[in-house]
Amino acid sequence: MTQKIHFTKMHGAGNDYIYVDNTLYNIVHARELAIEWSRPHYGIGADGLVLIDKPTDVALADFSMRIFNADGSEAQMCGNASRCIGKYVYEKGLTDKTVVRLETLSGIKVLRLNVNAEGTVESVTVDMLEPALHDARLFDESKGNALSVDGRTFEGTFVSMGNPHFVIFVDDLDSLDTAYYGKLLEHHPAFPEHCNIEFTQVTGSDCIRMRVWERGSGTTMACGTGACATAVAAAKTDRTSRNVQIDMDGGSLQIEWNSADNHVYMTGGAKIVFEGTINLTI
Repeated sequence: MTQKIHFTKMHGAGNDYIYVDNTLYNIVHARELAIEWSRPHYGIGADGLVLIDKPTDVALADFSMRIFNADGSEAQMCGNASRCIGKYVYEKGLTDKTVVRLETLSGIKVLRLNVNAEGTVESVTVDMLEPALHDARLFDESKGNALSVDGRTFEGTFVSMGNPHFVIFVDDLDSLDTAYYGKLLEHHPAFPEHCNIEFTQVTGSDCIRMRVWERGSGTTMACGTGACATAVAAAKTDRTSRNVQIDMDGGSLQIEWNSADNHVYMTGGAKIVFEGTINLTI
């Protein structure tokens, strides 16, 4: 017996996921489906699967998000996906609010939607809350900030945006095999739950070029939480101000690490690529 599942393929700065309104289906085997549906050529093809659902407490949030990477692992948070959800729920008529509270595994995020006269969400600013520069659950500081893999040492800055990031600044990003070293660093013993790895280069006044190896997905076109972590690491090490543009393979984001409340604010667009149905065997 099969059930037809309606999905929407969306991307934020090239970071693409499959979005499903789970209030209509109550999908329970999300890990397996993320692997199956994310496969290029054999499935829909994406960086993972995002389920939009009711929040645990309607007094605290409007919607909830669960995100599963292409390898089936569940992520605590995804900045690009949260912007896409803001566009999804507004343009699908699930809410008329332009300030949306989204429940994630790393806390409730506030999405501020920039809506034009035609009712289209042009961009979304997400309050990503405070970064954590120390988290013993995610980073073994006894290993130090200079980590060695395959005979090469990389010095970086650990930043948690609800999920772990290790931000490495280099002089020549284009000459570095980021996929090779990213995969090795993701599994470094310093990271008990593995880690997202950002390779970055300051390219101008408050401009940073970034490439990312995402935990559970590999090389992706962009990473919203990674862009936030990069901005924090750059400001912390006096490379830039607290308001920077992060340029990634899939597009750019504006990141502000606000000095007044210590929150990180991420602003960028979201796009609907296509919609369709896929059969689910039940």
